Amino acid sequence: MFLPSCSSRPKKIENIKIDLSREELPVLDTRSVSTLISDSGITRYRIEADEWLIFDKTEQPYQEFPRGIYLEQFDESLNVQASLKASYAHYNENEQLWTLRGNVHALNLEGEQFDTQELKWDQRTHKVYSDSNIHITREKSIIEGVGFQSNEQMTKYTILHPTGIFPVDEE
Repeated sequence: MFLPSCSSRPKKIENIKIDLSREELPVLDTRSVSTLISDSGITRYRIEADEWLIFDKTEQPYQEFPRGIYLEQFDESLNVQASLKASYAHYNENEQLWTLRGNVHALNLEGEQFDTQELKWDQRTHKVYSDSNIHITREKSIIEGVGFQSNEQMTKYTILHPTGIFPVDEE
């Protein structure tokens, strides 16, 4: 047997005070993002991310990609100049500085593969650099070291403390 019932007691309404600063909340929280970014009408970048947070009300506005990022940089003809993939990314808008962390993998136009745990990209100076261990796989050699500096395309670079494996022609 089923008997419905109603209560005549009024519902209790509770007010909960939450102390949250606007600076602590993202203005944008986007999931499963794939977007193109242009500059002066020219497509420059493609970004893919599982989560993209934008904090623009802080003293130092920033964007965060807590679940990783994939980024491609294009030339004016939409050829891929470089690609970057990382488990985490942070972009400081005032400094125009990207910090990529965790399983950072980059590929340049010449097919060289760069692997490290942290990489920084300064868009103002057009430099890419790292103080971490770096592993560069080239067609006929592997270069490893600690510390790295490069141009944005990662085609002209310096390893600060290099080691490596190089083929030797015995003739």
